[in-house]
Amino acid sequence: MVWWTYNQAVKAKGIDKVYVATEDVRIKEVCEKYKIPCIMTSDEHRNGTERVAEVSEKTDGDIYITIQGDEPLIEPHNIEKIVNLMKSDDKIQCSTAKTPFKDPVDVVNGTTIKALSDLEGNLLFVTRSPVPYPKASLNYKIYKHMGLFGFRRETLQLFPKLSMGPLEEIEDLEVLRFIEHGIKMKVIETESGTISVDTVKDLNRVTEIIRSRR
Repeated sequence: MVWWTYNQAVKAKGIDKVYVATEDVRIKEVCEKYKIPCIMTSDEHRNGTERVAEVSEKTDGDIYITIQGDEPLIEPHNIEKIVNLMKSDDKIQCSTAKTPFKDPVDVVNGTTIKALSDLEGNLLFVTRSPVPYPKASLNYKIYKHMGLFGFRRETLQLFPKLSMGPLEEIEDLEVLRFIEHGIKMKVIETESGTISVDTVKDLNRVTEIIRSRR
């Protein structure tokens, strides 16, 4: 999975370097086997964003793009959209992506994250619950939050210094830390077929998709 995700990432234009960040020596050994650049980090981080914040202390960069390692189907063009968004406006401190759900089974799955945006295109909320609730209208879409982020260096390094709020503790979703501290995160809407691998069933689905494409 690391190999697949890395090879999708390096296809994206506008990125200078791609690393795998991990605290696990087993992942490091896989990276060495496949000649993937790897940065070892502390094993005390509570989530991936804290891990990448440490990477930003060890590397030189203005913008950092985070791609979660369980996204082997991530499309390079969506990575490029985040890169271009961050480059287009230096007032944007961080960004992410959402895509409409296509499978109703994924909507009710607690491992898939749902995203809501405000009227200005900023992230309003993320949750494991299916939202919004269709009380007054059936004209709506439910969006999946993608494991793809863009950060300016200073915003990324601020993240570990922020306290964890009650919503983040309840949902166990690190992106809520930005929302609870009032930090705006710009959201792009895109079409995507990526599937994050959180369960054995997810792995089987992704494996079949890769087989069919080959």
